[in-house]
Amino acid sequence: MKKSQVIIYGDAFVDYIAKDTTNESYIIHLGGAALNIAVGLSRLDVPTQLITVTGENETGKFARRELMKEGVGLEYAQKIPEKQVSGVYVHLLPGGERSFHKYVDETPDIQVKKSQVDPEAFLSASIFHISSGTMFHPVALGTTHHSVKLAKSAGALLSLDVNIRRQRWENEKQCRNTIRSFFPEVDILKLTEEELLFLTKASCIEAGIADLVQFDIPLILVTVGESGTYAVQNQIIHHFSVEKVATVDTTGAGDAFMAGILRYVHIKGIPSTVEALSDCVEFANRLGALATTKQGAMTAMPRLEEINSS
Repeated sequence: MKKSQVIIYGDAFVDYIAKDTTNESYIIHLGGAALNIAVGLSRLDVPTQLITVTGENETGKFARRELMKEGVGLEYAQKIPEKQVSGVYVHLLPGGERSFHKYVDETPDIQVKKSQVDPEAFLSASIFHISSGTMFHPVALGTTHHSVKLAKSAGALLSLDVNIRRQRWENEKQCRNTIRSFFPEVDILKLTEEELLFLTKASCIEAGIADLVQFDIPLILVTVGESGTYAVQNQIIHHFSVEKVATVDTTGAGDAFMAGILRYVHIKGIPSTVEALSDCVEFANRLGALATTKQGAMTAMPRLEEINSS
């Protein structure tokens, strides 16, 4: 079967994003890394299906309605009436940086179960993308492992954006060991410099990457904000800078970057030459930079025509 789409698994969120650095009033947006990347891919003309769960209240209906407006497929999403969409309060810091201040999750135990994942979903998937956002919950963790097995059996690449939110884990050891348990299966690994040092207990980027080499991951990407991205290909570290822009809000920049990487790999496969790697990462860097010029996360996901005209 033709590998015609990308499958993403993760939680739906509502982002309460501070209007300014006083962090006293908020703008409400649909968000969460999984949804941001799904919308980011759809805006880049990549067919995308989302595995998630929403409820029947107004927030749940809003989430589904907005996703369908964006062209994100919900064929494999679950609808459980009692589910409350989680929320996260995002504070803004001077200079446009963001801080995840507080999570609100009233129904954490309502998760997609293994039995609810349709194996057919992965037959046409070029990539299955996950993050650590739901791995702290035992049901979601089991579903993630099960889905990874189905995806790999169907010939899909596995993409992992680490995306650590430490407030959601019981302790650092559980967080570190759980995420690292997926590394042997991963084909595309994206993490920030902070996440790299945390997961590897290394003191610098080079030492952290050296620790990851044992897992033989085809493509490792370490983002360092306005300093660009380190990409590892055949155990060689390459650095790619990012264009300077007038930053308004960095929320969602990493998700826009990830959408760019996934689009490239969906169309052309994992880069096998330095030239291809450069094309892939520089495209993703451009997306991430553009996302910082707008307020919000999902609202800031660039469209393909913006990239083509920039």
